Amino acid sequence: MASIERVQRLLNLVGLLQSGRNFNSAQLADICQVSRRTVFRDIKTLQESGVSVSFDEEKQGYSLPQTSFLPPAELTLEETISLLLLCHELGGQTGGVPFQHPARSAALKLLSNLPRHLRDYVGELTASMAVGPNPHNPLDEAKPFYQQLLDALAEDRQIRIGYDSLFEQKEISTLLSPYRVFFHRRSWYVVGRSSLHRAVRTFNVGRILKAETLDSTYETPPRFSLDRHFGNAWSMIREPGERHDVIVRFQSLVARNVAEINWHKTQNTVWNDDGTLDFQVTVDGLGEIMWWILGYGKHAEVIRPTALRKRIQEQISAMQKTYAGKTPKAETKTRKRKP
Repeated sequence: MASIERVQRLLNLVGLLQSGRNFNSAQLADICQVSRRTVFRDIKTLQESGVSVSFDEEKQGYSLPQTSFLPPAELTLEETISLLLLCHELGGQTGGVPFQHPARSAALKLLSNLPRHLRDYVGELTASMAVGPNPHNPLDEAKPFYQQLLDALAEDRQIRIGYDSLFEQKEISTLLSPYRVFFHRRSWYVVGRSSLHRAVRTFNVGRILKAETLDSTYETPPRFSLDRHFGNAWSMIREPGERHDVIVRFQSLVARNVAEINWHKTQNTVWNDDGTLDFQVTVDGLGEIMWWILGYGKHAEVIRPTALRKRIQEQISAMQKTYAGKTPKAETKTRKRKP
């Protein structure tokens, strides 16, 4: 997975190699503050991208002809606007995706390189557009762990983490071989093999309490992919051996809203003569989809399977008991005014 930090490192590497000097791998590793193994990977990445990095056997160093340059990208107006909009919104300090703030400075650089008349036009146009990401965890304390995971991924190194586990209801320690780091709806996650669980598990980066990158290495299974790992999970929690064909009937008030969105890769929708919608999907586990259905209240009814219908009935009964009692008094706290 490419990160903003790695792209910046690759560009820095190009600048060093174009300076007219020859650098060996140890020097480049020291300047870029990475391992020699990462330097070799970065050089290979540049070479595979068409950048003619060469190795001088006599001087035992790498260099790049000063006449070399990265090929310019001839972007259309539509492509430019799309990039500016996404970079500006997703790189925002508050509403953007955590740790992607450099995307906003990239948007400003892209905008500054446009001709004056086009820059003004594009600037006005993007200012009138917006992308609204879903509410998410700001991960204020997690950036060091996020960067540590990316570095471990780049070098195929294992990392020992202390983790605040919601499932175990305690802090756990495990040796992790990270396969992927990804952002999903609310937070950043890492998926990889956990020594404690002896299986591939997913961890929320925001709940990592400590991390230590080790010298031991690992190999990601060649056929591993997030799509294969999550299977037909409704979101992220796949329950092995729990594949179910689900049909939910939505009332006309919300039916169109449901039908307009691609909620799941297996979904199929059937309109009924009375304006209701039968939403059909195949999922590996009922836990996650249950909460989604409950969000539609009385406007959604599970037709099948019976097991899901029963679980929702249990939730409704529990909610009735919760709301049958007296309304609890809200706690009020008074703040002392500063003199």
